[in-house]
Amino acid sequence: MTSSHIAKKQDLPPTAWAVLGLLSFPGERTGYELKKWADSSLRFFYWSPAISQIYAELRRLEELGYASSARSGPEELRTKRRYAITAAGREALAAWAADTAEAGPPVLKHGLLLRIWLGHLSEPERLRTLVVEHLEHTRGELAAVREAMAHAAGVPEWAFPALALRWAERRHLAELELAEALLEDLAEAARRERAHPEGAERQAGGDAPTPG
Repeated sequence: MTSSHIAKKQDLPPTAWAVLGLLSFPGERTGYELKKWADSSLRFFYWSPAISQIYAELRRLEELGYASSARSGPEELRTKRRYAITAAGREALAAWAADTAEAGPPVLKHGLLLRIWLGHLSEPERLRTLVVEHLEHTRGELAAVREAMAHAAGVPEWAFPALALRWAERRHLAELELAEALLEDLAEAARRERAHPEGAERQAGGDAPTPG
């Protein structure tokens, strides 16, 4: 790999590596097929890029020589461009995957908890409804994870994606447990408020509720 490629390699965002990772499995795929695969795998433990971002990363990867593409022949009704990883791309991806210094910490942005944090501006029943809706959504996501696990089961090339999906299954199970506990916490908070209504009138006008 040339020094210029090494310099460019360091500038690639994680999403570019994720797209290249999708190409690292056997076969050639269109951008649309990569998006479908990201929706049924990556989104359970990382995120699924928009189709426009996938194509932008594919163009970048082609410019670097990490991916190649070819248009379909006249045998297909609609012309499609299929992408594949190159030898240079596989080498660069393997080096990035082995570089633990680039992994970084997990990032949590929990929209529901942000609303719970602002619960003093909402009604208790509305907060409870939000948590119940979150439980229903999480159960649906868990079912989707298990469907993807069943699809990957027994396929040697998907042994490691199957491990990531198993982790996603455990995370969703933990999320369900946390949400159920949150419902109990909300109920307890409502009981305390009914028992001491004068406390609800006090607004935070002094110190923050947490150190900092």
